[in-house]
Amino acid sequence: MPEVTISGLVEGGKATSGPPFGPALGPLGVNVAKIIEDINKQTGAYAGIKVPVKIMVDPGTKAYRVEIGSPPSSALILKELGIQKGAKTKDEVVGNATIEQLKKVAKAKEKSLYGHSLKEKVMQLAGTCKSMNITVEGLPAREAIAKIESGELKV
Repeated sequence: MPEVTISGLVEGGKATSGPPFGPALGPLGVNVAKIIEDINKQTGAYAGIKVPVKIMVDPGTKAYRVEIGSPPSSALILKELGIQKGAKTKDEVVGNATIEQLKKVAKAKEKSLYGHSLKEKVMQLAGTCKSMNITVEGLPAREAIAKIESGELKV
């Protein structure tokens, strides 16, 4: 029988034997509690953030492996700034990110951001800030991106 893959989104460190994993794992005859414990151990660092999780199970041997994805950039930016949500309207500004905060998020998301350099990754995250109405170094995100590109703002 081929390997079965179950995917879901769980809050870091708070997976339970309920949905999305419990009902899908139960019929496979694996130790659900052990798998949930493994997920919580691996996602504990992302407390308060939804994290993508994949569980691959071999129904024949009952062997499994857990893969933890990277949380969305927007969730990491919100956590770094200590705010709950992005702006509800285009005129509302919900926070201000510093270059240092964006560098920290860029390092956490290193493998999943497209830029080749840290500067390019910070610019990508500044673009995420723009969509959430978060300023960067007190400037509208679009202006900050231009200043990073020109070298006026150092990364």
